[in-house]
Amino acid sequence: MKGNREIEVLIVEDDLRVAEIQRRFLEQIEGFQTVGIAASHVEAKTLIDILQPDLLLLDIFFPDMNGLDFLKEIKQQSKQMNVIMITAAKEIHKVQEAISIGVFDYIIKPVVFERFKQSLLRYKDYHRKLVQLEEDGLHVTQQQVDKLLRKEIEAGTSEKSYLPKGIDPLTLEKVLEVLGREIRGLTAEIVAKEVGVSRTTARRYLEHLVSEEKIEADLAYGTVGRPERVYIVSI
Repeated sequence: MKGNREIEVLIVEDDLRVAEIQRRFLEQIEGFQTVGIAASHVEAKTLIDILQPDLLLLDIFFPDMNGLDFLKEIKQQSKQMNVIMITAAKEIHKVQEAISIGVFDYIIKPVVFERFKQSLLRYKDYHRKLVQLEEDGLHVTQQQVDKLLRKEIEAGTSEKSYLPKGIDPLTLEKVLEVLGREIRGLTAEIVAKEVGVSRTTARRYLEHLVSEEKIEADLAYGTVGRPERVYIVSI
């Protein structure tokens, strides 16, 4: 660990649009600095060797590598960094493999900012505790080990505190998941039916996502009636 400076993050993602979104997300969270973006195996290895970042944001799917294999490679070389997987891979065996190798967290695309922020704040708290333990000495108590393994956030901080009143994080992820299945976009009425909420509730969640720039809204002109507002995932 390197004192009280900002936590240095390397983004390993071959889709540069997604990488840029992650970089902008990081800019909104105090205490983090993006030190580089790698789009390939060679770039990732080179930047890790040169920059020695604290944290890696790593995808699984690349044209020239498998992110899980790269994760194993990092761990075998005893690189002193943690990894948060950010990927579209939903297969349970991939999730299990990532966990067994030792990822700090596993986030499924498309990324919701509140979930991303929760993960990064958990890591920030974990990093701070580890730095403090190293400064205090080599020996730790069982209680300190337990706190590190649970990756706890200090009391009084919760994921829900990052969301406006009336916005539930699980429902928010479900809304975004439904939108992600339809590239042409969906109306609030269709989203409401898919999620199992009222149209008014669906519209509240959708407009929240628009305000957070996670999705976009457009007008669709049908053959009859007024044009409808259609929501499309930005990522």
